[in-house]
Amino acid sequence: MIPKELAKKIRYIQIYTSKAVNDVLAGEYHSVFKGQGMEFDEVRSYQPGDDIRTIDWNVTARTGHPYVKRYVEEREITVFFLVDLSGSGSFGSSGKIKNEIAAEFCALLAFSAIKNNDKVGLIIFTDTIELFIPPAKGTSHVLRLIRELLCFDSDKKRQSAGTDITLALDYLGRVMHKRGVVFLVSDFLDQGFEKQLGVLARRHDLIGVTVTDPREQTLPDVGLLEIQDAETGEIVIIDTGSKEVRSRYEQIADGRDRQLGTLFKSMGVDRIRLYTDRDYVLDLVKFFTQRMKK
Repeated sequence: MIPKELAKKIRYIQIYTSKAVNDVLAGEYHSVFKGQGMEFDEVRSYQPGDDIRTIDWNVTARTGHPYVKRYVEEREITVFFLVDLSGSGSFGSSGKIKNEIAAEFCALLAFSAIKNNDKVGLIIFTDTIELFIPPAKGTSHVLRLIRELLCFDSDKKRQSAGTDITLALDYLGRVMHKRGVVFLVSDFLDQGFEKQLGVLARRHDLIGVTVTDPREQTLPDVGLLEIQDAETGEIVIIDTGSKEVRSRYEQIADGRDRQLGTLFKSMGVDRIRLYTDRDYVLDLVKFFTQRMKK
């Protein structure tokens, strides 16, 4: 039985994301994510203007009249969400935590996918593979994905959970054989995943989705502040009253962000930036706009 509050949240996400799909993202998804090639449709009589390279010589020889092969775009694609729900995702300073933003973002794209008759799959990971849902179609399937994403923290009740992006990428590579679209959703607080990222980027259309909270980029001037690492449990005290400390904090955050951006660019991986204090629909529209210009 789904708790009443959770059911209400799922219903809200369904209504909000469906409205966004219909009002804002109606044609963008279809334009950005095309099929993986062309498939044979039929053989028909040759007509003036047809490309002679499409002539079916076997049928032409049997009938004594020229026939051509007709192809159509293979529209259906598989979309996979590889979602990091480790301990650091439980942080949020603007009303929503990072894991909530990740869940709602995936819901938005999942509804866009099924509207275009595409399949959607999900892998939830931390420092291990927590859940694998094979790709499928339909509204009920998408609602299940949303429920699993939103229920994860309360079901697991983990005190802390690390992040192993390499493990997640390797696992997806073993279960997803046909080329598709992969959204890697994480705050990327991990290291050493560069090699496996490159392997997956060569096989699939890989998009990195970074989820960030404003307090991970800048610190407020509030004096001594106790901070706990959600993944290791380590507690440190920071003097936010020090301008030098705040500046150093921003430099480290900016350097990490630039390094990740450089990595994505070097491997041809597109990037979507999400923030807990911003509307993710606008960020997705921005991504679609930029991608269609390529």
